[in-house]
Amino acid sequence: MFLKKFVQPGHKYIRYINTNVFNTQTIHLYNREEEIVKNTKKNKDNIELGFKGVNSIGVIGWGSQAPAQALNIRDSLKNTYIDVNVGLRHNSKSVDDVEKNGFKIENNQLGEMYDVVRKSDMILYLVSDSAQVETYNELFKHIKPGATLGLSHGFLLGHFDAHNIKFPDNINVVMVAPKGMGPTVREKYLEGSGINSSFAVLQDVNGKATENALAWALSIGSPYVFETDMRKEYISDIFGERGILLGGIYGISEYLFREYNNMCKTKKQSYEKSAFNITGTINRYIKSYGLLDVYKNMDFEDKKIFSNVYTNTYYVAKEILQEIYDEVYSGNEINSVVLASKRFNKYPIGKIDTTDMWRIEKNHRNDFYEHRIQPETAGIYIATMMAQIDILIENGHNISEIVNESVIEATDSLNPYLYSEGISHMIDNCSITARLGARKWGPRFDYQLSQNNVLRNSIYTPSQGMPDKKKLHQAYILMEKFNQHPIHKCIETIKNL
Repeated sequence: MFLKKFVQPGHKYIRYINTNVFNTQTIHLYNREEEIVKNTKKNKDNIELGFKGVNSIGVIGWGSQAPAQALNIRDSLKNTYIDVNVGLRHNSKSVDDVEKNGFKIENNQLGEMYDVVRKSDMILYLVSDSAQVETYNELFKHIKPGATLGLSHGFLLGHFDAHNIKFPDNINVVMVAPKGMGPTVREKYLEGSGINSSFAVLQDVNGKATENALAWALSIGSPYVFETDMRKEYISDIFGERGILLGGIYGISEYLFREYNNMCKTKKQSYEKSAFNITGTINRYIKSYGLLDVYKNMDFEDKKIFSNVYTNTYYVAKEILQEIYDEVYSGNEINSVVLASKRFNKYPIGKIDTTDMWRIEKNHRNDFYEHRIQPETAGIYIATMMAQIDILIENGHNISEIVNESVIEATDSLNPYLYSEGISHMIDNCSITARLGARKWGPRFDYQLSQNNVLRNSIYTPSQGMPDKKKLHQAYILMEKFNQHPIHKCIETIKNL
C-alpha cells in the first residue's frame, strides 16, 4: 500500500540529510550508512539559525508530549527573538497547569488554539491522535500560508492516506518523533542527556522545512536525530507500541505470572519473576550491555533454559507481530482507533488493574524483591524483541528507527517508568492509541504463548527415549542467528554515539 519493500539487508546505501545549517555525521549500520545530526555544541548554537523565518512557535495541546516539548523549546530558545506559546481548546481543563509552567494568558503566551495557530509561523500539533482527526479541518482554515506544521507522530497522515485526504499544499509539513514518553523527554533534557528523535519532511514549500525540523529536534534536547519517512514512522510507532513496548510486555507478563504461580510461587513472587524482572534487572542489563550479553553471561543451566524458551517463543511471537504489522500497514489499526474514539462517550475505556497480577503490582509497589535475571523470563522477552526487530528489517525500516523503536525506547524510557509506576498504570494512563492497542494485542500474546506452552514445552525432554532432533536443529539455527545477528553491533554503535 504505502511502502516499497526495502533493499536487501546486505545492500550498502547512504541516506543524506539536506541541511546547510547543521553538521551531519555518517554512521555505519548493518552494511548500510546513515547520516545523522548530533546535538553538539556547534549544532546547538545553530538552533536559532535553523528556525530562521520562524518568529513564533505555537504548541497546540497539553497532553503527553506537549508540556515537555514546550518547556524544552522555551528553555533552549531563551534570550532569542522567537516566542513560544501554547494553544488550548476552549474550556480546556489544562489551563491551570499550563500557567503553573510559566505560560501566562496575560503575557499572550497562552491562548485559544486557533488564535495561536493564526499568529504562529510554526505550529506543533500535539493534541491526541483522535483529537487531530476531529480538529484538522478547522486548523487548516487558520494556518498561515508558508507556515510549518509539525507533528510528533504520523497518525494523522495514516488517517489521510486511508481516506484520500491531503494536507494544504501551501504549508510545510514535518515530523519530529521523540523515542520516549513526554515526561522522560523533559526529565532527560533537565539531566542533560536527552531522548533520541527521528525526523521527516513530508512537504517543503519554501526550502526551510528540513532546517525547521532539525532545529525543533535539537531544541527539545535530542542527542541524536535520524531521518525517516513519515509513513514508515507511524507504521513502526503504532506497530511497536502494540508489540514489545506495551502490548507485548503486558501479554508476556500476564502469561509468566500465571505460569510462575502455577509452579507454586506466591503471587508476589510470580510478579517479581515476571513483570518486575523484565522492567528491572533484565532491562538494566540490556541497557548497559545489550541483548546478547544477557544470554552470554548466563551459566550453563540458565543458557539451556533461555535457549529452550527463546526457541519456543520466537516464531510464536513473530506470527502475532506480523499480523500487527499487516493491520497497521493496511490502515485497519488506525481506523479502529478512530472508530473507538467515537464510542468513548457510550463505552469508556476500562482499566486493567483489577486482576490479581495488577492488584499485586499496586499493593506491593514498595516491597518487591529484586531477583537475578530469570532465564525463562529473559528468553520470552528477548525472543519477542528480536522477532519485532526482524519484522521491521524485513519490511524496509532503517536501522536507526529499528534500534530506537524496539530497544532504546524500551530500555531508556518506557521500562524504567513501568518499573517505577507499574505496567497497569502505564496502560491505563497512556495515549488513547496506545491504550487501545495494548488492550487489543496484549491478550493475544498471552493466549498464543499459553496455547503453544512455550515455557514448559522442552526441546530437551526425551520423547520415547530420544530428544526431538527437528526441534534441536531449529534451536541451534535460531540461537546461531541470535548470536550472529548484526543488530547487536548496531545497538552498540548507536548507544555509543
